[in-house]
Amino acid sequence: MPELPPPITVVGIGADGWPGLAAGSRAALREAETVVGGPRQLDLLPHDEVTAERVPWPSPLRPAVPGLLAAHAGRRVAVLASGDPMFYGIGRTLAETVGAERLRVLPHPSSVSYACARLGWPLEATEVVSLVGRPLDTLSLVLHPGRRLLVLSADAATPAAVAGLLTARGYGSARLRVLEQLGAPAERHLDGPADGWPHPPGDPLNVIAVDLGDGPRASLVPGLPDAAYESDGQLTKRHVRAATLATLAPSPGELLWDVGGGSGSIAIEWLRAHRDCRAVSIERTPVRAERIARNAAALGVPRLRVVTGPAPDALTGLPAPDAVFIGGGLTAPGLLDACWTALRPGGRIVANTVTLESEALLTEWYRRHGGELVKLAVAHAVPVGGFTGWRQAMPVTQWSAVKPDGEADTRKPETPQENAS
Repeated sequence: MPELPPPITVVGIGADGWPGLAAGSRAALREAETVVGGPRQLDLLPHDEVTAERVPWPSPLRPAVPGLLAAHAGRRVAVLASGDPMFYGIGRTLAETVGAERLRVLPHPSSVSYACARLGWPLEATEVVSLVGRPLDTLSLVLHPGRRLLVLSADAATPAAVAGLLTARGYGSARLRVLEQLGAPAERHLDGPADGWPHPPGDPLNVIAVDLGDGPRASLVPGLPDAAYESDGQLTKRHVRAATLATLAPSPGELLWDVGGGSGSIAIEWLRAHRDCRAVSIERTPVRAERIARNAAALGVPRLRVVTGPAPDALTGLPAPDAVFIGGGLTAPGLLDACWTALRPGGRIVANTVTLESEALLTEWYRRHGGELVKLAVAHAVPVGGFTGWRQAMPVTQWSAVKPDGEADTRKPETPQENAS
C-alpha cells in the first residue's frame, strides 16, 4: 500500500498568542516544516520556538487552498486558525478541500466562548452572526425584541456599521459592547447605544455583543405582512403566501426556484425558514429584479440570487432545484415542462394562478401528474356604509405535486419566451 501523506495539523490560536497555546499545540508547531496562516497569526509565533517555513495565505483564500497545499505535499504542514478552527474558521474549508480524515484539529477557545465568559451569557442561548465576508444586512434576519447577539466583526469599522443598521431597523436603543483582543493583554471593552454610537474605529480584532431591547418584531413563520415588502402590486399576498410556503415545505440545504419573482416574497420567506436554505428568484423585468434584491436585503436574506431574464430561457444553467414555485408566466410555452424536467426526483412543484387560461393548464397537469389542485379564497372585512361586509380577493388556483423518483433531469436548451410576473 502506498504510504499515506502526513496529516495537516490545524492549530487554533487566540489573541494571546504563544503563551495561551496548550502543550500539544505548541509541540505541533515546533515539529512542523511549514506553517500556513494569516500574517497576524504568523507574527504571534516566536522564531526561536517555531523554525518552520512561514507561508501567509494569499487572497482570495479559498481558491488558493488546493494549490498551496499541493506545493507543500509530503511536508509536515500546520495551519493556524483564529480560535476554534471549526467555528466559522479555516477548518471547514480544509475539510471540504482535502477531507476531514486528513486533518488533525487542535482547537483553542473561540472568541464567542471568551465573549460569553466575559459577559456571563449562556452560549447556547446566544445568537451568533458572522459578518466576515458576509453582507451587513445578514444581521437583519435575527433582530427580535429582547434578544442577545454576538456579532463576529469583519474589521474595525464593523461596530459603527452595526450600530447604524440597528438604528435604521428600529433598534436604536440597543446596547452595544465591543470586546477587542479577547484573551490578550491588550483586551479592551467599549460600551454605548446603537443610536449615536460614540466610539471611533478601534482594533480590527473584535466581537460585538448586542442587547437588542425593544424594537419591531418580525414573525419567524411564513406570512409576513404585505407592508414588509416594497411592491408594485406583483406580490403573493400574505395568506396565500403562507399556504404556498407550507406546501413548498422548505428544509435546510434545499434550493428553491422562484419563477416569476415579482417582489420576491416566496423566495425571501423560503430563505428565512433556515439559514442553510438556498433560493434563486427569476424575474424578467429589471426594475422588479432590483426591487427583489432590496426586499431580500431589508428582510435579512441578501444571499438570495436574482436572475434577470424571461423563463424558461433564464433557467438554463441553473442548478437543479429541490422545489419550484411558479408565480407568473404559466402560459409561456415550455415553462412548466422545463421546471418539471429540471426538478430533482422527490422535489416539490407549486404553481399559483388567478386566470382561467392558466387554471386550465394546471388542471391538465393535475390530470397528467396528480398531486393536489386547490382553490384558495380569502375575504377581508371592510366598511360598507355604516356597517361591515366582506370583500373577496381574487381566488387563487394552486396546483402542487411531488416529482416521482426515477425521473432524471433531461433538460434541453429552451428558446426565449416571455415570463409575466
